[in-house]
Amino acid sequence: MAELLLELLSEEIPARMQDQARLDLARLVGDGLAAADLAPTSMRTFATPRRLVLVADGLPEQQPDRTLERRGPRVDAPAQARDGFFKSLNGLSYRLEERDEGKKGRVLYALVALTGARASVVVGELIEGVLGRFPWPKSMRWGSGDVRWVRPLQSMVCLLGGETVPVRFGDLVAGRTSHGHRFMAPQPLDVNGFDDLSEKLLAAKVMLDQDQRRTAILAQARSLADQAGVILGDDPSLVEELKGLVEWPVALSGRIDRDFMELPSEVLVTSMREHQKYLSTRQADGTLADRFITVANRETDDGGAAVIAGNERVLRARLWDARFFWGKDREVRLEDRLPQLQRMVFHADLGTLEAKVLRLVGLIASLAPAVPSLDLAAAERAALLAKCDLVTGMVGEFPELQGTMGGHYARLQGESADVADGVAEHYAPKGPDDHCPSAPVPVAVALADKIDTLVGFFAAGIRPSGSKDPFALRRAALGVIRLIVENQLRLPLKKIFGASLSLYGDRFRQLDPDVLSRELVGFFIDRLQVQQRARGTRHDLIAAVVAAAGDDDDLVRILARVQALQVLLATEDGINLVAAWRRAVNIVRIEEKKDQAAYEGRPDPALLIDPAEQALAAALQEAGQQIEEALQVEDYGAAMAALAVLRPVLDEFFDKVLVNVDQPELRRNRLHLLSTIRTALGAVADFGKVEDAPAQPGKA
Repeated sequence: MAELLLELLSEEIPARMQDQARLDLARLVGDGLAAADLAPTSMRTFATPRRLVLVADGLPEQQPDRTLERRGPRVDAPAQARDGFFKSLNGLSYRLEERDEGKKGRVLYALVALTGARASVVVGELIEGVLGRFPWPKSMRWGSGDVRWVRPLQSMVCLLGGETVPVRFGDLVAGRTSHGHRFMAPQPLDVNGFDDLSEKLLAAKVMLDQDQRRTAILAQARSLADQAGVILGDDPSLVEELKGLVEWPVALSGRIDRDFMELPSEVLVTSMREHQKYLSTRQADGTLADRFITVANRETDDGGAAVIAGNERVLRARLWDARFFWGKDREVRLEDRLPQLQRMVFHADLGTLEAKVLRLVGLIASLAPAVPSLDLAAAERAALLAKCDLVTGMVGEFPELQGTMGGHYARLQGESADVADGVAEHYAPKGPDDHCPSAPVPVAVALADKIDTLVGFFAAGIRPSGSKDPFALRRAALGVIRLIVENQLRLPLKKIFGASLSLYGDRFRQLDPDVLSRELVGFFIDRLQVQQRARGTRHDLIAAVVAAAGDDDDLVRILARVQALQVLLATEDGINLVAAWRRAVNIVRIEEKKDQAAYEGRPDPALLIDPAEQALAAALQEAGQQIEEALQVEDYGAAMAALAVLRPVLDEFFDKVLVNVDQPELRRNRLHLLSTIRTALGAVADFGKVEDAPAQPGKA
């Protein structure tokens, strides 16, 4: 058994691509080795800004010998056919057999003995193929060659069992020479295997393991924060990015000039995070501290003093601009910026931003009945001002702060807290982990903004397609779903979609509002299934409830029914109930097809002669009434309890009663009885859409 080591050294790999590149390298090499009968016992991958490394342990040193069957002509085939078959076997070691294939007669088979190739030969060809088709999101050519890589490749190491595998890629040939840190230890390193490579790289100031770099960054940053008497900000996504920017992390602490601390904390954090990749710190009371942590890629003789000074100087220049915009923007009230929105196009098919703002204001009134305790005037005022910060200097410099800066400017010009919060939070939630507004005004404005966007794009015929969603319509729908579900809003979606479409005036007058609303509701249900699946809710139960609910577009009500159904189906009664439903439905369906008739009527009580069918008819009638009453008052737990009661009488019916009896009237009546099972349970959910419900065998 041998160890395979592959190192690909290049110019800087973008941090966002490194983890996926590790996964792709492991997948492609692992699949290739398995297909070649050289599967390793384990495989690990590593990535730094300059290198991808794969180590696979336990590779066989040679492929196993195999026997390949080659089918030839019939034994009594013409000599020309048999001669051609034998000619194709020239040079091969084989054993000839005759096999009887029935009507086809006796056929010649050659059993060709294939000696397994040495692993080094297979591995070399395999890796060359992997490099040639590696799925980088973006790649480039360099020099005069035709090969492509994410950045120019500088060298390759490929060892199998300590021996060099001369993999070729462009003008490069793999050897056993690696290189350390670009600045601190660039000397060549001759390596014999992974452990040797790892030890020599660490001595040469390269921390190969990405998890080790992440841990080191956090430990160093927290230590510096503790020394300064502050608390390191929680920013795992930035730490993930930082681990992909350095091979030898060296955390350093800098200071923000006191003059800039008057700026909103969001401005300071955004400037540090997005532009400079600094980690922010906070005081014990949660306010922003004047310290930041930067992560350098090298040690310096002065302990990082020059690096810190340079970072402070760059940040100072950025914050000078921010402070200028902070003062200049406040000279103009938000509402006075509305005319500028006339010159900004929201989308060519949907008009200007000013038109969008007016639609938002108009839509608030339609949303108001569904948002408890909403101050209608405050919500309309927030909607009017929501987009005005887009033409401020601060948002022009820091686009990430749209909405946030509008909220600050609204407070400073004397707007109420409700209005300012409505402006600040109207883009939220931006994702599954983002803050979701809960106060009435922000909820209403956020709903209006997202619904207007969705209705407009769908009306214009612009929809997500496959993996393409350039206008983030899926994210907008998920945002609406979170706003509705987390705030338990009883929002009639179709009515709201129709109201939103009407605010576009004549732009989409040719569209049928009902058709568009139904399409949007379907889109929302698809997104709801995706969202709830991530939270542990079965998507098939949502489909089952939606199918039974018909035109119901109340997401809160749909999810309440789904949760109650999920609880029921987690019990033995629920599982068996679905099995009984399927059995009943299948019997009725088969007999309807055979008889060319529909058994949808109620059974005749006079023909219910068996006690088991009498008990089932009575239980179905009582359960149907209980289910109807429970659904009317939205007591879905009671509806499910009524279903669960049916389980024993259904079991008794299928054990004791034969449906397909010789008496036609009795058979027909029992089929009508079975069809009422479908009707009674169908009021709660379409159990035909419930997956993985085991069917039970029995007699019909």
